[in-house]
Amino acid sequence: MAPSESALKTPDQLVQQHGITRVLAFGAHPDDIDFGAAGTIAGLTASGVQVTVCLLTSGDAGGFELGRDSAEMARLREIEQREASALLGVHDVIMLDERDGFVAPTDELVGKIVRVMRQVRPEVVIAPHPERAWDRLQKSHPDHMACGEAVVRAAYPFVENPFAYPELQAAGLEAFKIRHLLLTTAPQHQVNLRLDVTGQEAVKMAALRQHFSQHPDAARMEGFVLDQMRQIHAGDGFAEEFHWVTVNAADTISGF
Repeated sequence: MAPSESALKTPDQLVQQHGITRVLAFGAHPDDIDFGAAGTIAGLTASGVQVTVCLLTSGDAGGFELGRDSAEMARLREIEQREASALLGVHDVIMLDERDGFVAPTDELVGKIVRVMRQVRPEVVIAPHPERAWDRLQKSHPDHMACGEAVVRAAYPFVENPFAYPELQAAGLEAFKIRHLLLTTAPQHQVNLRLDVTGQEAVKMAALRQHFSQHPDAARMEGFVLDQMRQIHAGDGFAEEFHWVTVNAADTISGF
C-alpha cells in the first residue's frame, strides 16, 4: 500500500518498514539527485543502506562560464558530483554517456539502465518523475522527464524479464524485480510521501555547494531550497517530497 499524502516519516522509518538495504538513484545531470533527494539519501546511508548514484549525462551543457568547453565542463561536473555524493555517504557513482540536453528514452538507453539495475539489484530506485510539473516548470527539464521515463520502463517490465536484453542474462546479469520507485520532481497531485529529513538539511546544502559551477548566486539557491523544504515539512523542520510507487508487492501478479 502506498503511503498516504499526509504521511511524514523519516528515511529510517521507511527503511525499517520496507526492509531496504540497497538503493539506486538516477539523475539526468550532476546535482539533479542532490536537489531532489540529498537529505533522504543522507538519512538512508546513516541507516546503513548502500546507495549507488547513476547519472545519464555529465552535464556538459550546464554552467555559466562561456569560455569553458564542454569536455572541461563534463570533467568538472563529474568531480563535483563525486564530492557531493561522498558527503552523503555515497561512494559508488556511475556515469553513462548520454548527451546533455538530448536525453531520450530509447531502447539503447533503457538497456543501459537495465544493466546498471541488474548490477546493483536495489529494492528501491530513485529517479526524476516522468510527468511534467506545471506548478514549477523548472523541475521538468526535458532531460529529467526522459530520464524518469527510461527508468520507469526499465523498472517494469525489462529488468525483470529474462528475455529482454538477452545479452545481459548471458553475461550473468540475471533478471530480478524492483520493489519500489521513489520519484522526485513530481507534479503536486502525484506527491504521496513526505520524508522528514530534519537534521540532514545542512549536509544537503553542503552537497549542493559542491556543484559550484552551477550556482552563480549560491546564497539565493540555498535560501530557496531551504524554504521549499520547510514548506514541504509544514511544521518545525525540513522535508523532501516524492511520488512513491510500488512496482512489486507480495500480492503482485506479473502483468497485472
